[in-house]
Amino acid sequence: MSAEIAHIPVALARCVELLTPAIISKSKPYLIDATLGLGGHAKAFLTTFANLQLIGIDRDKKALEIATAGLSQFSDRTHLFHNTYDQFDSILNQLGISSVDAILFDLGVSSMQLDQADRGFSYSQDAPLDMRMDQSAKLTAEVVLNTYNHGELAKLLQNYGEEKFASKIAENIIKARSSGRLKSTKDLAEIVKQSIPAPARRTGGNPAKRTFQALRIEVNQELAVLERAIPAALSALSVGGRLVVMSYQSLEDKIVKTHFAQATKSNTPLGLPIDLPNSAASYKLLLSSSQAADESEQLSNPRSQSMRLRAIERVAA
Repeated sequence: MSAEIAHIPVALARCVELLTPAIISKSKPYLIDATLGLGGHAKAFLTTFANLQLIGIDRDKKALEIATAGLSQFSDRTHLFHNTYDQFDSILNQLGISSVDAILFDLGVSSMQLDQADRGFSYSQDAPLDMRMDQSAKLTAEVVLNTYNHGELAKLLQNYGEEKFASKIAENIIKARSSGRLKSTKDLAEIVKQSIPAPARRTGGNPAKRTFQALRIEVNQELAVLERAIPAALSALSVGGRLVVMSYQSLEDKIVKTHFAQATKSNTPLGLPIDLPNSAASYKLLLSSSQAADESEQLSNPRSQSMRLRAIERVAA
């Protein structure tokens, strides 16, 4: 099965529903799909809104090639960029616009990246230790695994993978690399398995999942990019503009939640019955907390099972 056929956009109807009010009232609305991937969400929006201008961003050149082909019928309304999703200012400057009406983030690794065994994202297939979303980048999982010391590896696995056995895994990684037993994703998965006590391996899915997540985040600097991207996205919204973010693990969702809480916080001192002039928040939450995919979607699209969606609107300049 090809990546294109296998790709099912997560929470598609909900994303359209939440962003429609920001798009429908404009004569020439702009939507940024900050994580374009194979273009599933983008195609739905371009089909739904005949006057929509799409700005698509992805760091994966292969994904951009596929999306470009898939969106070719909308080429007069699409502007695609090979970049990370924190570069809003640069991209908007290139287009000569100052703000947009809607922004969508669908975070994490894409179905295409998981399906392509040679990319090294999947612990269920043997592949080179790569894990780069942007294959022109220099840092790979192989570099991390072969150059980081024990402390750096343990901290990485603990912080980005929330791995309880980070120190033992790091110790065994260093032993394996010293003896030439760390050459592929299969080797790494086996090292992780041997590092975790049998009782702990019986729950929570594949024991390598957390280690692979941590390495992927490090190689692609995902959390650092996201920390910059959310404030940049909020600033890029026009008044009435909306931002929807879909996260797939708690570290991402925590960053989004924190920035949304800061953006919607009034500067009026506690105890006053009304907001002081210029003290009201410029943004409001569209959902009181994160929202999961509905049960039917979770059954039909396994990728949606860990998804948490948050949405916010700009209400003042």
